[in-house]
Amino acid sequence: MTGSEKARDGAPTTLSWLCHPATLLALVVLVVNDHVWKAAFPGLVTGKLSDVAGLVLAPPLVAVLLTLVVPRMPARIAAVAGLVAVGAGFAVVKSSGYAAELASSAWTALAGPSLVRADWTDLFTLPALGLAWWSWTRARVRPVRHRTARLVRLLVVLPPAVLAVAATSPVHYPYALGVTTFEGRPAIAVGTGFDGSWPDGPADGWWSISDDAATTWRTATDDEVQLLRAQDSPRQQACAPDEPRRCYRVVPGHLRVEQSDDAGVTWQIAWEVSDARREALARRYPSPGDVRRHFSSRELAVYPHAGGGHEVLVANGRDGFLRRLSDGDWRRDGHLGPSSYRVDKSDLPAIDDDGSVRRETDLLLAATLALLLGCAVTVIAGHVAIRRGGGSRWWGIAGALPILLAALVLEAAWPRDDDGGVVVMVLFVILPLGALAVTGLLLVPWLGSAPGRWVGWTVGNLLLTVLLSGLPLVGWVNGTPEQTRVAVALALLATVPGLLLAVRLAKLADPAREENRRGTPPYPPYQPLPPRVPLR
Repeated sequence: MTGSEKARDGAPTTLSWLCHPATLLALVVLVVNDHVWKAAFPGLVTGKLSDVAGLVLAPPLVAVLLTLVVPRMPARIAAVAGLVAVGAGFAVVKSSGYAAELASSAWTALAGPSLVRADWTDLFTLPALGLAWWSWTRARVRPVRHRTARLVRLLVVLPPAVLAVAATSPVHYPYALGVTTFEGRPAIAVGTGFDGSWPDGPADGWWSISDDAATTWRTATDDEVQLLRAQDSPRQQACAPDEPRRCYRVVPGHLRVEQSDDAGVTWQIAWEVSDARREALARRYPSPGDVRRHFSSRELAVYPHAGGGHEVLVANGRDGFLRRLSDGDWRRDGHLGPSSYRVDKSDLPAIDDDGSVRRETDLLLAATLALLLGCAVTVIAGHVAIRRGGGSRWWGIAGALPILLAALVLEAAWPRDDDGGVVVMVLFVILPLGALAVTGLLLVPWLGSAPGRWVGWTVGNLLLTVLLSGLPLVGWVNGTPEQTRVAVALALLATVPGLLLAVRLAKLADPAREENRRGTPPYPPYQPLPPRVPLR
């Protein structure tokens, strides 16, 4: 390669910019601030700190991606394009509500639920682009020319940088925390939360009061809030003012309301979502987390209706508020109140759904589990083949450890506390561990006692196991079966044919191949001939 050709290759220089100490510091600050400091110290400083770090990190990241897509692009052009694109895009999004809404939609499609807010005060952080330019002037004199060093930096720095820029501040989801009556009028407590920072009770929310029987809501005054907070909580049982013997109570840990017509002596179910159906309902929400905790009836209140009779209002956590009308019908009303987090009941996921609701994260989890089961069967097949060939059992143990670690990570990701975190764990932890185990347990027998056709049959067995175990998981994604434990049990049962085939394929292993690989004869040595006696 000539010197002029090297000069036109901008990747070594832009990669040096991405790995400059100032850029790496911005990467660390962005990750820690978005996922730790913002939750611990919410406010102006942590809000602007992410903007500053992002403006330092994003231009070199854009420049590197440009030079990877267009290898002949000069580094200077890529750097200027990165600075201009980031600065202009940031200015437009932060100064226009419409642009911020479009950015939120685009980021949601790429990285999961995201919220980008238009805030013109964020424009004061634009001078941070000067720090990015300064780091460029220092990095361009030391391009990364060695291919190995370039590959290592790409693998180590580029993925975290992309994830850090793609990940926005946590999306706050509305949460129905509590309900009571205030001077005969219904009052509700609504909060917001996200993974790792969910509200616990009404004290963590904002109170609203309705003066027209839950039709419209206004924010409670400071004096009203003090009186509301002084009430006993939780309020899990109440009786109707017009029918003292008619009482209602919630069942914590379930989406269920019970009714008594004899002042609480006996109870029967008035409204419920079965636990199996509740799990399917929760999976239609983004980042549902602990279903038993977040989709549970928490408090209720009974108040008179202006036209006669009474109404019941129930706080159901992430599923919003449930309302019993004066005619006896129950309906889910969503997240009520004057808050900007209000969710109309028409936007609520349906309890009885035909499976058309988008569930990309569930599909990703189902595919990952099926692949992991296929990898586990392949590891077992490799272990059996190695042992039949006379190899060490430690190869099987070495292959099982990554599979076990991947299974533990998948178990942690399965509740979907954070959809974005699920994608990261699947792509950068679970799948690489499975690929590592499969590669090792295919190569070792192939290089030892197993012929090439064993490798082909074993790979086919892997695909067969993935297909068979994936069938009940795809059904689970679409609502049949509804319960996760049933789908997982069926998926595990579907690995039995693969396990049986793995044992039979081990017969293809030839101990003689292993002996030859070790440099020892494949048969017992012949006894030496007796010494010849010379004739006289």
